[in-house]
Formats: sequence, structure tokens, C-alpha cells
Amino acid sequence: MTVETATSHTTAADAAQTAEPAVTASLSPSRAADFKTCPLLYRFRSIDRIPERPNAEQARGTLVHAVLERLFDLPAAERTPTTAAHMVTAEWTRLVAEQPELADLFDGHDATDLTGFLDSARELLDGYFRVEDPRRLEPAERESLISAVVDGQLLIRGYIDRLDVAPDGALRVVDYKTGGAPREAFEARALFQLKFYALVLWRTRGVVPAVLRLLYLKDAEACDYRPDVDELVRFERTVVALWRAIEQATAARDFRPKPSRLCAWCNHQALCPAFGGTPPPFPEQPAADAAPSPPAPPARVTRRAADTAARSIHPRPPAPPSATPPDAADGAAPPPR
Repeated sequence: MTVETATSHTTAADAAQTAEPAVTASLSPSRAADFKTCPLLYRFRSIDRIPERPNAEQARGTLVHAVLERLFDLPAAERTPTTAAHMVTAEWTRLVAEQPELADLFDGHDATDLTGFLDSARELLDGYFRVEDPRRLEPAERESLISAVVDGQLLIRGYIDRLDVAPDGALRVVDYKTGGAPREAFEARALFQLKFYALVLWRTRGVVPAVLRLLYLKDAEACDYRPDVDELVRFERTVVALWRAIEQATAARDFRPKPSRLCAWCNHQALCPAFGGTPPPFPEQPAADAAPSPPAPPARVTRRAADTAARSIHPRPPAPPSATPPDAADGAAPPPR
């Protein structure tokens, strides 16, 4: 009797089907929003990598986020307004130790300036407690890096402030905003960020988040949005089209300013043609991540910096062609969170 044995043969087609996606670029919601707001701002942050010193508003946002993240390390019964208020000074001390330049914000100023700054953070935390009771919550993830590949090669990624998972598996994405509840244009940017996260979660976990929640701590308001599959499909096409516009602008070395009221918060007016400035020469080799894979989660103090460091990966640009870059989609950026 002859016994036939089955032999496994892996064809090139089989290997292609099982291979990891060939990631060639990455994009975060902040950098995508930068390009929508002003292509030149995107260039300054993602290609030229011009340093930006933190301001008091950004530092306050970092501090409040740090307290809210660590608040959930405590037993539920201890998550009270008094406890959160007591955490502020200790968290600020830790942040300054990890990022010494934060101390420069108050260097040479009266000690009351720092006291007022810390008190303002406590006021924002009071706003949080007027919206939610953290004693009744057990977040599944906090300050979590999530990522997914779309269009076969574009890695999209970002940090979620908080992810809640209900007993039935429903997801709620929560983002803390330390500014006031925005007007419609600013809220569109905030929702753009949350839809970005929703797309990643849907592509990686197969679940569309039931709720995208914005918590505006200054006004003690919550804004809930409920996405659906069709919307995320459209949003994915928008993200891919946005990245292609960025690639074309990079190839043309043509990132034009887009003046708006938001210029008042820009750190780069001295280099902007709209304000009489001249951008630096375009880098021969644009700054890029060392590899397209997601970075390790940073320390809490560098979360905003890590968002800046999660830069897009750019191809080496050719000589400038005569083609004009595509128009970027309309968008708006709020003042620092």
C-alpha cells in the first residue's frame, strides 16, 4: 500500500497575503490637524522640527492630565476632589524634575505666580468632578498608544486619554480638554481627533466605539458623539487623501501658510511669510522617525511632546517640480489644550 503525504508549499502569493503591511509613513491626529490648519505649520513641526517651548496653558494641561491619570491608580473610594487637589503640587514637582524647562515658566517671577498656576489647575479638576464621579469608573486603559495601518502602508497612531469598556464590550473614548467648550470650528478639530482614535480601534479591534466623549473641564461640560461604520469608512478615505496631499506638498517642497485667527497662538510668526518672515531652507532629508513602528509610550510629562515626536515619515524629496500642491481641507486649531 502506498501512503501519500501532504507537503506544505508556500507560494509567493501565499507569502504576500500573510506578510505584514509595508508601512512607509505614519500620521498622528495632531499632525493631520496641523496640515488642515496650515500646511506651513505642519512643515515647521514635522519636517523642520523647530523646537517649541511650552507655555503656561500647555503646562497646565499636562499637569491636569497627569493628575487625572494617576487619580485612577488609587482605590475608588479615595478618588475625591480633595485628593485630586492635594496631588497637584506633587505632580508638578515630578513633571519639573522630568522636564526642567517647565521651571523656566516661573523663573524670576513672584512665587504667587506659581501658586496661582497650581490653583488654576485645581479649579480645572473641580470642573472634572462636576462632570464625572471617578469612584464609579474603572478605565480599561489610560494614556494608551494605539495604532493601525490603513491603505496598506499608512500607520495612524495616537494616545488616548482614557478608554472605558462596558460589561457588554462597548467602548467609550474619553478626551480631557482643559480649555472652555469651543465654538463649532474648534469642536470640529476635537472631534477629528476622536474620530481618528475611533478609526484605529475599529480597524484593530473590530468594534466601533459606542461613544466619543469630550470633557471640557473649564466649563464642566461633556460632549458625546456616536460614530457609525459608514462614517468611519468615509473618515478613513479623508485621512488617506490628507496624507497624499502631504506627500505631494513634500515632493513639491511647497507648504504654504494659511492665515487665520489661529495665527495668534502660533510660535512661528517670525519665520512665516504671512508675517514678513522667511522659512528656513527646506531640508535635503526631511526629519523622520527612525522606524515606522510605534514608539514606546513616553513618560506622562512628555505626552504632548511625544505627540509632536510621533512625526510623519517622509520620502526623500526630489528636485522641486513646477506642479502646485493640492489644497488642504479646511480646518481649525484651538489654542493650547
